[in-house]
Formats: sequence, C-alpha cells, structure tokens
Amino acid sequence: MPPPLARGGGGGDDDEAWRRWAVLVSTVWIQALTGTNFDFSAYSSALKSSLGISQEALNCLATASDLGKAFGWSSGLALLYMPLHGVLMVSAALGLAAYAAQYCCLLFLNPSSAAAASSLAIPYPLVFLVCLIAGCSICWFNTVCFVLCIRSFSASNRPLALSLSISFNGLSAAFYTLFANAFSPTSPSVYLLLNAVLPLAASILALPAILLCHTQDSNLQSVPRYDRRVFLGLYILAFITGIYLVVFGSFTTTGSTAWVILTGAMVLLALPLIIPACSSCSYLDTHSIDDSASPLNHDDPHKPLLVNNNLQNESNAMTEKTMEQQLQRTSCGTILDKGRLVVLGEEHSAKRLIGCVDFWLYYTAYFCGATVGLVYSNNLGQIAQSLHQQSQLTMLLAVYSSFSFFGRLLSALPDFLHRKVSLARTGWLAAALVPMPMAFFLMWKQQDGSTLVLGTALVGLSSGFIFAAAVSVTSELFGPNSIGVNHNILITNIPLGSLLYGQISALVYDANGQRMPVTDNRTGIIDTMIVCMGTKCYSTTFFVWGCITFLGLASSMVLFIRTKPAYASTAASRSSCKHLTKFPVNRETP
Repeated sequence: MPPPLARGGGGGDDDEAWRRWAVLVSTVWIQALTGTNFDFSAYSSALKSSLGISQEALNCLATASDLGKAFGWSSGLALLYMPLHGVLMVSAALGLAAYAAQYCCLLFLNPSSAAAASSLAIPYPLVFLVCLIAGCSICWFNTVCFVLCIRSFSASNRPLALSLSISFNGLSAAFYTLFANAFSPTSPSVYLLLNAVLPLAASILALPAILLCHTQDSNLQSVPRYDRRVFLGLYILAFITGIYLVVFGSFTTTGSTAWVILTGAMVLLALPLIIPACSSCSYLDTHSIDDSASPLNHDDPHKPLLVNNNLQNESNAMTEKTMEQQLQRTSCGTILDKGRLVVLGEEHSAKRLIGCVDFWLYYTAYFCGATVGLVYSNNLGQIAQSLHQQSQLTMLLAVYSSFSFFGRLLSALPDFLHRKVSLARTGWLAAALVPMPMAFFLMWKQQDGSTLVLGTALVGLSSGFIFAAAVSVTSELFGPNSIGVNHNILITNIPLGSLLYGQISALVYDANGQRMPVTDNRTGIIDTMIVCMGTKCYSTTFFVWGCITFLGLASSMVLFIRTKPAYASTAASRSSCKHLTKFPVNRETP
C-alpha cells in the first residue's frame, strides 16, 4: 500500500512529524556540546606546562585527537551490533573517561613542589592514547547524528537536516567558553572537566527522542511543503544564536553576568523546539506535496540520487523503467571516462574510488583547505601567546567558533537557492576556499591584534563551510549508499594534515624560541621550556600554510571544471525524466 500523500489529518501523523523535529533538535544539542576538539587551544598551554613537553610533543597530542577520526569506521561497525542509543552512550562513556584523565593531568601535575610532581608523573604515551580515545568519541557522536538525520528525513530534506546539525558542532568552543566563564574563568582545567561532563549530559537529554526514532525510512517518501518553511525558521534562529555567541562570547565575564549570558545561550539552544509548533497551524491545512520530495528529485541536480524502490507501486515502477532508459540514452551509459565523472550519484566501491582522479582532486582540496584551518585552531593558543594577545584568547576562540558556524550554515545555500542559482556544489566548494589563502597571507604580512581577529574569522568561515558541505559533495560524486565508507576514506586526510602542518608550525616555533621559566598564575614557576615570543614564531608558518591552501583552491577549481559536465548531464537527464513523468508514453498501438 503506498504511503499517504499528506500527514496533516491525523493525530498519529502529527506525532510522526513531531518525532522528526524532536530528533533533529536532539542532534543539534549533541553536536553543539560534543565538538570538544575545538577548545584545545584553551588548555593546550597549561597541558604543555604540566607535562613539561615541547611544542612538537604538544602538536602530537593535537594530532592524536584528530587521529581518532581515522577509526571512524568503528562506529559504523558498532551500529551493526548495537542500537543507536547504545552507540550514543558508549560515545559519551569514551569521552568521559578520556577527558577526565586529561583533567587529572592538569589537576594533579601542577603541584608547587617538584617532588610531588615527579611522584605523580604520567607517561606521555598514555596521555597520547587518552587524546586518541577522545577524538574517537567525537567521531562516534557524529555518526549517531548523521544516521538520525538520514532515518528521520526524506532524501530532499536530508542535506538541510545534516547541514543544520553539523553547523552547531562549530559552536562548541563558544558554548564551552560561556560555561567556563560561568564556572571558573581563570582555570584552563575547567575546559577538560566540561569536555567530560557536558557530552554525557547532552546524550542523556537527547535519549528520549532517539529512542522514538524509526529504524528505517519507509514512511519518508513524501514530505509536506511546510517542511521547508520550518527549516528556514530553524536556520534563521541558528544565525541569531551565532550572532549572540559572537557578541557575548568574545570577552571574558565573571559572576552573575556570566551566568545570565550562559542562560541566554541555553534558551536559544532550546528554542528550535518552538519553530515547528509555530508552523503547525499551516501544517494541519497543508495537503500538497513539495515537488522536490519526489524520490528522484527532478528539480534539483545538486541532490543525491536516492531511490527507494521498496515503496514503488506497479505504475511507478513502469515510469521508473522508462526514465532509466532515457537516462541511459542521454548519459551515454558511461560513469567514468579516464577517472572523470560523467554522471552523479553512481555508487563507488573503495577500489573504484581510489582509482578516480576526481576523488584525489577532492581529497587534495580538503587536505589543503579545511584541515589547515583545523590545525590553525589547534595552534591558536600559542599564536596568541607569541603575539602578546594571550588576554584575547577567549575572544579569538569565540570568533573562530562562531565564524566556523556561519560557514557551516552557508553550506545550505545550494539547497535553498538551487532554483535560482545553477552552480554545481563543487563550485560552491571552490568559492568557499577563496578566503583561506587570503587570511594566511594577510597574517604573514601583518601580525597584530586586529589582523589576527580578521584572519581567524576568515579561516573559521572557510573551513566551516567545507566541513559541512563535504558530506553532500561525497554523496553526490561517489554515491549516497557508499558514503559511510567513502567519507571515512576522505577524512583520513585530517590526521595526516594535523601531523604534517602541525609539525611545520612546531619546528618553526621551537627554532625561534628559547628556554625560559614558565609561570603559572596559580602555582608559580612550573618548569623551564621553549617559549617563542614575537612575529618570527609563526611568520614562516603562515606563509607556508598560505601556499598550501592556495594549492587546495587550485585543486578545487580543477575539480569544479572536471565535474561541471556531470552536473549539466544530470540536470538534462532529470529534465527529460520530469517530462516523461508529466507526459507518459502511450504504449497503445493506433
């Protein structure tokens, strides 16, 4: 029996709609409080002092956290044997254990006496392992959120749901800054304590909605037109949340003021639940279906080609067969031409993916773009310290986090503007990389407080867009059903880039630094270590990073040029398919 065309008439249908939105809001809460790797700069200097390690060794700890993403496949494997809520709670448990151990490093390795410090020494390899587990837990949280969005929304609205959910991950550092200001603004260790506790709290809070999530999406074949209005409202509210965090998270507050600002942020985080309620009146009277919700998404050549054959009746199957024949005639039947994509949405195995030239162009664009931005955020603490801007670190973290969030929100533009702006998603990807080399060359030429803020904003904006858009790009170019494997292959560039680019910055930093006593505000002199002060500490690094990101921009432009015919071919094929659907072929003989 085919699914109903509208769900506005019954109480059970209303429950189904509310279940979808509750799941989406739950993923927003999880993402907003589980991007714990973005606040590394807030406690990295204190961790470096406590362990008595060099900048190079500290960079290895940041790399360990990113290396956890290389084990992202383990979350997909866990989903084969565990329910979603079980994977979620395991993620929270891993994060709790990992960050609690790092918190103990700062809490107990900062004694005033050297004897006590030596008696509580923790082996560096153990700290490295703990950072790796913390990074793995973040990847597990992301997998849970991706699966929830895919199961809860139709193919036409999944990119919007995924983009909104992923966007809030970029605000994690700003949220954690507000929490730290409210609890203990002068203690770097409070960030590690929050990293351990807040993801667990968010998981417990989201658990009821996740337990109600369907295990399959057979009831998502058609979507009320009002869904797009709800998404627009959610994106507007998300933009307001980002502005709020930029304004109030850019400076350190204490006491009751900090608590008032934190309360306002939590209210904004809870408000998405109200948007669907405000639209429910129009929802009850809506019986027309959004054309873009059809299985083949005829109107949008930039959406993944997802077809749900389980819900097709005999008539639909006949139409589908006719459209398939038309696709074969218009697309020449060839998917790859010397490693070049000809049509979109074809499933790629791992072997086929590695042999595709376009994949390596895409890999290079990500490796030389968003990954550099992530390494920049990891080094932000030392960058601010070297330029005598340590007091502005809270503001810089909030700026990077907030503009990364805005970049992630902007990644939804192809889905909102697809009827007005005909541009392949790879074209949007290339455009998003433009600010990155500009920012690094600007900071290479002039290193002062205002330039640092501007450069941080540009890097955050660019990398945030790429992080959020990458899921949709991978799905379109190499197949939606293979995204779990293919996207994990893509993000192997993150630990590689973290190690390489971080090593470059560490070598330049240590080469220009000198050994000096490091003073902690709470415990006095900790140890002697290499500290670099002045523009020479990161000047060469900014130039090298600028050249690398320029290479990423060039790679993305070549990818756009090579894939543009595939987008045009798919658009023409879908236009033909739409024509066949409206005017079916008359098979009766005259």
